[in-house]
Amino acid sequence: MHKRTIRLLAVLFFTMAGIFIIDQNIKSLFIDGWRYYGECIDLILVYNKGVAFSMFAFLDGALKYIQLVLIFGVFGYIIYLKQLCYAIPAGLLLGGAVSNIYDRFVHEGVVDMVYWHCGFDFAVFNFADVMIDVAVVWILLLNFKPKLCKMDSKDR
Repeated sequence: MHKRTIRLLAVLFFTMAGIFIIDQNIKSLFIDGWRYYGECIDLILVYNKGVAFSMFAFLDGALKYIQLVLIFGVFGYIIYLKQLCYAIPAGLLLGGAVSNIYDRFVHEGVVDMVYWHCGFDFAVFNFADVMIDVAVVWILLLNFKPKLCKMDSKDR
């Protein structure tokens, strides 16, 4: 295996593992009963059967398998690209996605906890969701600003 691919896989794996561990530890606090009620934000336990804003909840158990296929597709595409600059954002995206899918298998729904209700009600979300959003913005930025993702001349 090429040295660059090994480096890419290592960064990708450790980023994914870090996000997964952090997210699952946060979720365990709420599963164990911790709550906070504030003026603008409540930290509560909600099991989301769908995806963002509970969309596709009607897919029920099939949703986790569809998401698994998408995760393998993203993972394969990142390996195909072989660009190290995608390793961290892809790790954030895949780590958050794997953590949420793990919830679907273990808890039959994604464990969400952050509820914004100041001025307007917003969807309940979790740390993994935030990491997925950050990753998407980061990946879009890399795609629209290719100079940010420099390749060595020997790797072309």
